Amino acid sequence: MANKQFIQTPDAPAAIGTYSQAIKVNDAVYLSGQIGLDPATMQMVDGIDEQIHRVFKNLIAVSKAAGGSLDDLVKLNVYLTDLGNFAKVNEIMAGYFQQPYPARAAVGVKELPRGALVEMDGVLVIQD
Repeated sequence: MANKQFIQTPDAPAAIGTYSQAIKVNDAVYLSGQIGLDPATMQMVDGIDEQIHRVFKNLIAVSKAAGGSLDDLVKLNVYLTDLGNFAKVNEIMAGYFQQPYPARAAVGVKELPRGALVEMDGVLVIQD
């Protein structure tokens, strides 16, 4: 039987639905989607640049709570309401990652929760 562990931290926004911030199963951590909510206020930060940075900060917080970091990220999914912002994601992402980069998908979507411009989720693999 897989060892399933619920991951939660006050350093990332509280779940606003029927989901967990992350679930760890053995060495894998499945990170739920993060949008640009400030965990202290639960308000959306302004603009695409700030939302992208806030999403990465939220992913870092949940990764840390799971015992890992963005260095352990093997798969990142990016959802954008405007694919014209994809270059901005690449530019900002370069400040949070170094090679080898995680596998990634980017998808254009009509809309995201709370009027977010970007959402990201991913999978970590943490070797003990």
